[in-house]
Amino acid sequence: MNWDRMFDIPSDLQHTWLGLVGLHLREALLPVLAGLLISLPLAQLCVRYRWLYPPVLWVTTVLYAIPSLAFIVLLIDYTGQTELTVMIPLTVYSLVVLVPAIVDGVRSVPQETLAAATAMGFGPLRRYVQVQLPIAVPAIIAGLRVATVSSISLVSIGALIGNQGALGNLINDANIYNRPELALNAVLSMALLAVLVDGALVVVRLLLTPWMPGSRKAAKAGRPVVSEEAAAR
Repeated sequence: MNWDRMFDIPSDLQHTWLGLVGLHLREALLPVLAGLLISLPLAQLCVRYRWLYPPVLWVTTVLYAIPSLAFIVLLIDYTGQTELTVMIPLTVYSLVVLVPAIVDGVRSVPQETLAAATAMGFGPLRRYVQVQLPIAVPAIIAGLRVATVSSISLVSIGALIGNQGALGNLINDANIYNRPELALNAVLSMALLAVLVDGALVVVRLLLTPWMPGSRKAAKAGRPVVSEEAAAR
């Protein structure tokens, strides 16, 4: 293994290492964002109409069970060998994590809180956006952390359809050029990205939930520190 050439990226990838990192983040995070935008209204429907939740959960679970490579092969005829072909399955896979996380978080809001919001004149949409979602933030962030780390890992499968795997392309080139240091680069880089993005989401959770442990605002205000499970109840 030639350690000196770990960041010597083959020209066929048409990117530097930093370029591959940026591409990997784009292909991993945009699907999670799209999944979140789909999950928010879908979860509200599941909360409002409880009979809808089991079939929605069943559908998302079945879609998640489709192997990523098979999913991509099915899409190639319609979207070609593009980033979109990789990102569509990742968006679908994120739903199986995000929908239950949001539903559980929203359902954890006390009925007294909802009654108070209704008495103040909040309609269903305003109550969902301004009352239920803020209280459900810890559960939503927890779901986002799982979905994001999974997405960062699964992007690499795109290397099998025309170099659309970002950092995962290095694994393919490691086999082509007999350069194992490229595979090591890919593995370490994806692991580092997962850790950094997960840490960023933890920071976002701390900023959005000042009542949670570790919040300086809560400490300065003299508020009692409660556990994440207790805050979600």
